[in-house]
This record gives sequence, C-alpha cells and structure tokens, in this order.
Amino acid sequence: MQGEFGSGRNHIGRRFVLAGLLAGAVVPAWANAPSHAPRPRPRPGVPASPAASAAGVRPTAPAADVLIDKARLGGRVSYAVLDGRSGALLEGHGESLAQPPASVAKAITALYALARLGQEFRFVTRVVATGPVQGGVVQGDLILLGAGDPTLDTDQLGDLAASLKAKGIRGVRGRFLVNATALPGIDQIDPDQPAHVGYNPAISGLNLNFNRVHFEWKRGKSGWQIGMDARGQRFAPAVRMARARIVERNAPLFTYDLTDGQERWTVASSSLGKGGSRWLPVRQPERYAGEVFQTLCAAQGIALPDPHRVGGVSGGTVLAHVASPPLPEMLRGMLRHSTNITAEAIGLAASGAGSLRASGRAMSDWLQATHGVEASFVDHSGLGGNSRISAAGMAAALVRVPGLASLMRPFPTGTKGKGPQALAKTGTLNFVSGLAGYVSGGRPLVFAIFAADTARRERLSGAERERPAGGPEWTRRARTLQGQLIDRWVTLYPG
Repeated sequence: MQGEFGSGRNHIGRRFVLAGLLAGAVVPAWANAPSHAPRPRPRPGVPASPAASAAGVRPTAPAADVLIDKARLGGRVSYAVLDGRSGALLEGHGESLAQPPASVAKAITALYALARLGQEFRFVTRVVATGPVQGGVVQGDLILLGAGDPTLDTDQLGDLAASLKAKGIRGVRGRFLVNATALPGIDQIDPDQPAHVGYNPAISGLNLNFNRVHFEWKRGKSGWQIGMDARGQRFAPAVRMARARIVERNAPLFTYDLTDGQERWTVASSSLGKGGSRWLPVRQPERYAGEVFQTLCAAQGIALPDPHRVGGVSGGTVLAHVASPPLPEMLRGMLRHSTNITAEAIGLAASGAGSLRASGRAMSDWLQATHGVEASFVDHSGLGGNSRISAAGMAAALVRVPGLASLMRPFPTGTKGKGPQALAKTGTLNFVSGLAGYVSGGRPLVFAIFAADTARRERLSGAERERPAGGPEWTRRARTLQGQLIDRWVTLYPG
C-alpha cells in the first residue's frame, strides 16, 4: 500500500533486529536463539549464588502444580519459560498445547508488521483534488483518501480542514468523495461480541477515533438530553449518521439497527442513572469520517456537499495530508493499551489480504516460515476466540526478538519493584487469560502463560458476554497465578 515514504513493503530478513526501538535495548546474546531445545531434567532449584552453593543452600519456590491447582481456573493452564540467551526450555507445563492467546496475539502482530512494513512505515491520510483550484473553488471532486490509519482522530481532520482554508479553498464544484479502499471493509472484528462494545469496531481504509462515536446523556426535569459527537481534544463536532434513543425497559441494555444509512441505537433507561457517557462503535467508518470532515470544513468556511463513497485509485493533486506516528510508536500504543483496531489495521496493511481471516492466515504462515512456530490466527488482535498458539511457540518467537520488550508494559509481580521485573503483553477474553514477555535484571528469561476454560466460555449466551458471572473473579485468579509463576522462575533461575 502507499505510504508517506513511498509504496511497497520493506521486507526484512529472517534474522532482523529491532534496531532503534530503544537504543541499546537489544541484547545480542538473545537474538537468533534456537526455537526449540531439549527439555532439561526437572530440578527443584539452582544455587542462588556461589557462596550459598558452598553453604549447601538452595532456593525454594512453590511447585507449579500446587500454584495451578490453587488458582482453581478449570480448563487448561500451560506455560513455557526459556533461557533468554540460549532459547533452552527451562520449565514447561502443557507447553505444546494450542491455546487461545487473546490479546497476547498482538505481540506476534508487532513482529509481523515490523518484518513486512519496516520501522519507517506510516499511514498517510490525504485530501486530493481532481481538478485545478480557481477562485478558491476546486474545479472537480474533492476526495478524502484514507490509507487505513487506525490512529486518525477528529483533531487531525480539523487540521486538514485548516490547511485547506490556508490555501484559500472555499468550496468544490464537483462531489465530495471518501475513499476507504486501502483496506478491506470489515463490519466488526468478532461477530460474537456484544453489539455495543467499543473494542469491537469496524475496520476500513478510513478510520476515525478508533471507529467509535461519543454518546452522552443527562436526565433533566423535562426528560433526557442526548448528544452524539466525534469529540477530540480541540473539536467536538456533532454527528448525524448515528442516533440514540432512550427506551423505558430493563433489558437489553442496547439495541442496534442500520437503516437507510443511519445507525440507530436504543438504550435501556434503567441502566443510565442521572447522566454519563460512553463510546459506541460505528459500522460505517468512511461515512463517519466524511461527515465529520464536512462539518469541520464548514467551520472553516469551506462548503462541501454530503460525502459519497468511491472505490479504486484516486488520482489528483494532494492539497493536504496528515501522517500517523512511525510504526514502532503505533505498536507501542497497541501493546500497552491493547487497541484492537490498531492491530487489525496494521496486520491487514502488512498482509495485503482481502479479509481478516485471510490476513490472520497469512500471519500464521509467516510465523511458521520465519520462526518455525505453528499457529492459527483468525485476526491480528486476538479478539476472536478461535486463534490458537502454544506457550512454547509464543515464547520461541519472542526469544528471537528481545527488542520487543521495550514496547511492552511492566507486569507487577511479588518482587514489588525489587530485583528482576517482567515486561509483558497481557490478554483477556471471557475465561481466557494470557501473558507473554521478558524478565530482565537477572538471568534473562522469556515466557508465555496461557489459561483457558473454553467449555465455560462457549456456554455463555450473548447477553452474558460483556460481564459474565464469575468472569472478573476468574481473571483475578489467573493474574495472580501469572505473577506467582514469574516469582517462581526468578527464584529458581537467578542470574
């Protein structure tokens, strides 16, 4: 796809290194470690230090089986911890079992995107004129041309409108078109999710505000006051293509309908209290972006007709453009905030596939060919519950690219800030919890932990999926187990 720095993809070899993510972050001894190694003999521990060894003192840690049984997660728990230098498997439990990774899949998406797109890659959104500008009027069509940027927001569209005004543009003789064909149009990432959750938006070549619209309500003496807008930090234009209506009922909480191009929501009054707000997904992202841009242009004195969608290649003169951050910065935000739309847009750009499932399959094939790791991904965010990878496979991929740690968040363990710390990517679905990453500060370790009670997950009805009974408690126990396992490894495998 086309980017600000030219077209095509930057193919990096099998043993690429993430130079520049953080200067000095890459530990050469970790790179290119074997993806598989003979399993060592089980042992209770290793000497904590030469002095301790001479005194006959050995570290102790709770047995992994005891910790897993105590967590009472049901289903299956698997993990693998590797030596960060050699890639040798230090300890495992069901490490070859294919498990749903949830958002831990984003770590593989980051590796895939860096290999396929390169660190300098950016998405660029352009405003294109198909004819000359005469007397402040475009003598042709004006096109809002998307590249799939998942970070595009209302303020950036406002800046594009201001750029047009600075060029003296006041209107257009032809049409106002939106072109979102840089990426395939996808109605939602996972159709099994509740309709109203903002983390399951549509994907297209024109994405705005993570493809969410801001819904705000307040109860007054004369009834409900409702607002739908595309707010940013500096602009908050009202939105016409999405509407909400409050209905006197207890359930369901939300209903959604798309009729004549308008997205209509109804909301149960019993759940709203006196006031509040939340972000709702939009299913027509290019129409959403076009309407918001039209409103922002009007505020600058630029009259545009209503937007219409167009496909194919849009040629003409670029009047204004805005670029996303460079790829590593987008990946850092994706891994630290687990933004699903960022993962999907970047993964689709990397694969060039025509559907999300085909794109996930392309990433799986790349992982096998590049790192010798078998996996089956149905998307790039991990939101779809049918993706599978083993703990050993996940850790084997991560051990080859230690620089990825610089993009991850600290994971709290029992060390409480003292000694080795974990940098990791978490993943959570209903009754699925994953964690994978790196431990530094002593002996470098690379690990992956997956827990999943898929039978319990599959029994959930649609109404139960947003907050199932017992779900938060299950997730807390899984997170506690993950911290306990990391503490165990730090104790048993010191520097």
